Amino acid sequence: MGDRFLVATRKGLFTFRRSAGGGWQQSDLAFLGEPVSFALSDARDGSLYAALNLGHFGVKLHRATNGGGFKEIAAPHFPEQPESHDDPTPWSVQQIWSLAAGGDGEAGLIWAGTIPGGLFRSTDCGDSWELVESLWNRPDRLSWSGGGYDYPGIHSICVDPRDSRQLTLGISIGGVWRSEDAGQSWEPRTEGMFAVYVPPDLRADPNSQDPHRLVQSPSHPEVFWAQHHNGVFRSVDAGISWREISGVSPSVFGFAVEVHPSDPETAWFVPAVKDECRVPVDGKLVVSRTRDGGETFEVLRDGLPQTHAYDLIYRHALAVDETGDRLVMGSTTGSLWVSENQGDSWECVTTQLPPVAAVHFAAA
Repeated sequence: MGDRFLVATRKGLFTFRRSAGGGWQQSDLAFLGEPVSFALSDARDGSLYAALNLGHFGVKLHRATNGGGFKEIAAPHFPEQPESHDDPTPWSVQQIWSLAAGGDGEAGLIWAGTIPGGLFRSTDCGDSWELVESLWNRPDRLSWSGGGYDYPGIHSICVDPRDSRQLTLGISIGGVWRSEDAGQSWEPRTEGMFAVYVPPDLRADPNSQDPHRLVQSPSHPEVFWAQHHNGVFRSVDAGISWREISGVSPSVFGFAVEVHPSDPETAWFVPAVKDECRVPVDGKLVVSRTRDGGETFEVLRDGLPQTHAYDLIYRHALAVDETGDRLVMGSTTGSLWVSENQGDSWECVTTQLPPVAAVHFAAA
């Protein structure tokens, strides 16, 4: 069970542990005052990774091993841009938006997704990185665009637990891309998705789709859930086709989604008012849960603020542990909640953190 989780915030990386008495207490703090965009615990060897965005000082990456402190390692970087290359996208990493461990038999393999939309691969636990040029050099990439950021970014990296050569990416704005050969080749997987924010002739264009978050069922890897800019979508055939899910109350807009580790029919979303507003609907923070593959939804609010709530939950700020019972959720207003019963009720752990970018359950 997840008795420890990491909280990446605008002002540091916080670690919380479950105490002997059953409550949650902050146990560690790293990078105080520095923006941490993502944190990863690698279950294969227990290493922790923290991605920092230091503005003028650039993007940094740190690793902690064997229970020790963090040490800076290499950060992904683009090769020098060819002079003849007509590409308005800056060839410089502006943010590490996602990190993912490779398969169980791939010791040292780490994937990184960045803004702008580059996928990077390391085979030595982040000591060195290489750009996956097969994706970066695709002509389609020049059709990708920024969503909430000025440039497109890779925020979701799904590594198939059955076959780690199969990778699926979520890109905002750039759609869903799939590789079945460890990144040597790629194809779009957005059939059935649609975008309402572009001209009608681009409605079904793969490169115009804006999945805010993409998750893969660990127990049934052919099942994916996507929180899209204008709806919720589900695939049961590894992204070959997608079905729009209706009835998500109180809104189909949001950023976060999680899927139960052993039940592909159960998933959680955090609805909000879309576009410029981006706050909970009617000032009430709720979580929507389905247990039947999106046929019906429950609105869960016990323990969450129901008046004057302005807590937005970012795409990486909702996580479920390996049991599927415990969830943690952090907000842009610095609040943190834990549920021990799949979201039926929530306990507020603190309201005094910096804005939360990501949460992640870690090995004890």
